Amino acid sequence: MKLLVDANLSPTVANELRAGGFHATHVGDVGLLTAPDIEISAFAVSIGATVVSADSDFATLLALSGAIAPSLLLLRSSDHLAPSEQAALLLANLPSVIEDLENGAVASIGRGHIRVRPLPVK
Repeated sequence: MKLLVDANLSPTVANELRAGGFHATHVGDVGLLTAPDIEISAFAVSIGATVVSADSDFATLLALSGAIAPSLLLLRSSDHLAPSEQAALLLANLPSVIEDLENGAVASIGRGHIRVRPLPVK
């Protein structure tokens, strides 16, 4: 599974996801550090990646556009966690949502919370 980590999460998150066995790239590594969400979404679609973000604007973008891609892994309440804790939370919960994300979904993950909605969001 390919993951594209948004600018609102540290490159450390992408590094730790890679160490955990995932193909993860930070937007800064591909020249999209200051790109608008729509460009990040389009890039994710072009490489077949799921966007990993703490920004709920991606979910809004998906809902308003009726898009079926890219999938979104939304990290909730991440501002209270250090990057290594964010990565640990993602790594602990990714196995339970991989299939959903591969089929097109928005998965919201927080401490003690997982919610999955298939795409397109209705």
